[in-house]
Amino acid sequence: MATVTFHFENGDYRHISANAGDNLLEVARGANVAIDAPCSGNGACGKCRVLIEEGSVDSFRSSHITEDDYEKGWRLACGSHIGTEDVTVMVPDIASAYQSRIKTADLSDEKEIKVFEAIQTDMQNAGLGITHPYKVAILHMDEPTLDDTLPDNERVVNAMKAQYGVSDARIYIYALERISAAMRKNNYTIAAIYTVDENNVADVFSVFGRSTPPRICGIAIDIGTTTVSGVLCDIDTGEILAKASAGNGQIRYGADVINRIVEQNKKGGRGRLKDAINQETLKPLIARLRKAAKVELGQIMRLTIAGNTTMNHLLLGVYANPLRTEPYIPSFFRIEPIPAGQLIHWINPGAKVFFAPNIGSYVGGDITAGTMASMLWNKEEFSLFIDLGTNGELVFGNSDFMMSCACSAGPAFEGGDISCGMRATDGAVEKVTIDKDTMEPTLSIIGNTKGQKPVGLCGSGLIDIIAELYRTAIIDSKGKFVRQGERVKRDEHGLGRYVIAKKEESLTGREISITEVDIESFIRAKGAIYSAIHTMLQTLDMTPEVIDHIYVAGGIGSGINIENAIRIGMLPDVEREKFEYIGNSSLAGAYAMVISDAAYDKVCEIASNMTYLELSTYPGYMDYFVAACFIPHTDAYLFPSSVQEM
Repeated sequence: MATVTFHFENGDYRHISANAGDNLLEVARGANVAIDAPCSGNGACGKCRVLIEEGSVDSFRSSHITEDDYEKGWRLACGSHIGTEDVTVMVPDIASAYQSRIKTADLSDEKEIKVFEAIQTDMQNAGLGITHPYKVAILHMDEPTLDDTLPDNERVVNAMKAQYGVSDARIYIYALERISAAMRKNNYTIAAIYTVDENNVADVFSVFGRSTPPRICGIAIDIGTTTVSGVLCDIDTGEILAKASAGNGQIRYGADVINRIVEQNKKGGRGRLKDAINQETLKPLIARLRKAAKVELGQIMRLTIAGNTTMNHLLLGVYANPLRTEPYIPSFFRIEPIPAGQLIHWINPGAKVFFAPNIGSYVGGDITAGTMASMLWNKEEFSLFIDLGTNGELVFGNSDFMMSCACSAGPAFEGGDISCGMRATDGAVEKVTIDKDTMEPTLSIIGNTKGQKPVGLCGSGLIDIIAELYRTAIIDSKGKFVRQGERVKRDEHGLGRYVIAKKEESLTGREISITEVDIESFIRAKGAIYSAIHTMLQTLDMTPEVIDHIYVAGGIGSGINIENAIRIGMLPDVEREKFEYIGNSSLAGAYAMVISDAAYDKVCEIASNMTYLELSTYPGYMDYFVAACFIPHTDAYLFPSSVQEM
């Protein structure tokens, strides 16, 4: 038995006992130490770098660790095993920032607030106004005496009957626990949140020692594979009271859903994955929302969740393995609202938790909610909805029909499978331009304080760098380096790389560069997006010219340069005014569901009416995919603007 001490760059320490032979990454996971491992510990990504400060571990030599760094004590956590001696492991900020400092759309931004205001207007225009069953009662009761010894709960029932005309009242345990204190705090005048059923019987969920009506609130949450975002709102008015976001705690079990499903199959895996999202992510997120809004737990009567099919299964602790094997059958597409007391313990236990329904193994509630928010289902024009996150999901159609599909773009858009890739946290390069003559880059960096040095490249920066390398003829259509210069280097095997930041220019003291292997990985990812669009249109005997509007949403959607995305052949080459960023459409759809029963019903209707296209079984899809794995495409006529530039 040895003691493993995890030392964080902020100065904190965490100690845990481990057995000889235990894997260091697994020890960290068991201690709730956040170490980024997009490949889930198979040694492929090289992102779980840690520094052995004291003691030693048994570790294999990885190509991700240079000889110099190896001598200094750097190791991959996934490739290291505990020995018999105590060890101190320094976890750098870059390994753990994915959960605490991940960048999402700025929900305090005026533009983001307008998204929620706009969806309220769109809902009203579509006949989906604010509707919910909750009401507030102000109950005035007589103080008990020796001659009037009714128990407190009966006083509430009698007051509900007398003052609000109900035939009877049931008091939920959460309210019952608080009745006595609430009555005596405010001289037997209390506020209560309740509903009335078809038999005119009231259900009392919360009581408050006050004579003023409390706000009735709800929380809408988007559970992404990488990021979780939420808003807390007044469900009577739709007013946003608080916003928050965080990294999905499940990330340490892998960047993609497949690795997490594999982890769920291991002993205790269901519990670990459920706790990672529920206890480690949603609990503190909801606590931050409540604190910011100054809202009591008992006021939160609705919670809506929009997540992909796998995220929904993992949150509920439902067996998800069939999702990754043919014929890709989930345990459920739609489930009825769940009492919060059975799942989410940080809102009123009598509240309901609503899930946006899934429509396929890889097209989930985040897409049905996002489609709702885009309003394409209510328009005659042909619209394409693209959600760009850890993977790519698409919806095409109008008020007459809708078709959806998902493409296995992989984690490249979130920095996975890229040697210098990282998620959108402080230090990530998010925008790039390259001087055509000098080949020198100009970088825009997240958290760009004066003198900020880069750490790596996030998804939007990756699109920019490849588009710029192609525009400046540094790489060819296959992604191979064809120009020479100070920024272009080659290894002993002749493989090229472009140096984005030299050692002295980076925060880590290590070179940041993009290699031919990285470019090849990204070309496959962008090829998956375009070929999915092409396939959907082909099934309908249509071409990109018929598209009237393209809604771009998702984790990197608001950050990408549309011109560059078209230049490399990721998005169709159509008029630029057809493109519109709509931010986190999944969260916007969840927000619509939390303030409106009619909107929830509409999301369910959208899901039931949408055709799901399984690309892997469609004849010709692989041919379309291979053709798209060039910059911009093997068919240059599909991208006339890129041809004109060259």
